[in-house]
Amino acid sequence: MKIATIIIRTLIGLLLLFASISFFFHLFPEPETTGNFKAFNVGLMASTYLMPLAKSIELLCGIAFVTGRYVTLANILILPITVNILFINYFLAPQGLPIAALLFLANLFLIYRYWNNYKSVFTA
Repeated sequence: MKIATIIIRTLIGLLLLFASISFFFHLFPEPETTGNFKAFNVGLMASTYLMPLAKSIELLCGIAFVTGRYVTLANILILPITVNILFINYFLAPQGLPIAALLFLANLFLIYRYWNNYKSVFTA
């Protein structure tokens, strides 16, 4: 189980690093969007701060996952982002749903594996 944890943690970290670095350095052209997803994306970009904030958190969490340091904190920070990625893909862009679901499930798996670190949060 320890090897599976390391593999999943590293894969999530690499995915988050890839997504954030490609956003900041504009490595790929923006994909063509339509309909409600386009309106949602325009709103995100119009806020001017939300996407850079989310991508910065992704970058920091990706580094934490790859290095294996502060994984407990990274799991908590990245969970709302993975939930949003899952819901955006479920409701607005279903073609990305498999990767979003895997990312969310992997995040839940890591929370389960590091559960002992969270116990003190839920005790009175």
